[in-house]
Amino acid sequence: MREQLNKVFDHVTFVNIFDSKDSETLEFIGRPELGVTFTKLNCWKLTQYTKCVYIDSDALVIKNSDELFDRPEIAGAPDIGWPDNFNSGVFVFEPSNKTYRDLVQFALHHGSFDGADQGLLNEFFSEWRHQDGPHRLSFVYNTTSGVNNSYVAALRRYKDAIKIAHFLGAVKPWHNAEHHGHLDEHWARWRKIFNERVKPFIPPGTCELN
Repeated sequence: MREQLNKVFDHVTFVNIFDSKDSETLEFIGRPELGVTFTKLNCWKLTQYTKCVYIDSDALVIKNSDELFDRPEIAGAPDIGWPDNFNSGVFVFEPSNKTYRDLVQFALHHGSFDGADQGLLNEFFSEWRHQDGPHRLSFVYNTTSGVNNSYVAALRRYKDAIKIAHFLGAVKPWHNAEHHGHLDEHWARWRKIFNERVKPFIPPGTCELN
């Protein structure tokens, strides 16, 4: 698989898994698989770059978003609901070995209120909730599925403005399951891109997605 990735990307980095091991909290929120998202902290070690945009593997870039590189650390889009946090599926950051070490120490001493990376990052970068302007990204850069009526109406009106769609939840586009949420159009787009541009490069017998 590494050979296939190197054919597509300019730089592929393999990292060690960093697990929060907070099984009690993760079971409480019904997402036991999220402990390994602490691995995300490794992105601060990419010090060959001055600024990066992190995008979760369950997100789909729909439109060019290069303007995000004009934003400072840390810049993120607000998460749906309470508390007033940014969603860690998309954020702008500046690689730094010091920040990486500080994040690891913070994780070891304080953990995460949700057992995953989002709680950790929001408590480490706690000033975000008091900042505005360049630190707050528009929801179009991290459009997640919502459940209230106003969200559905807004999606119908403004869906063409979406730049990055984020498929929250335990069921992802790469699972053999039909999606019945509000991002069906982008779910289908993800599957189409995968089948046309990715699946042909995957060794036979290693992909079960239809």
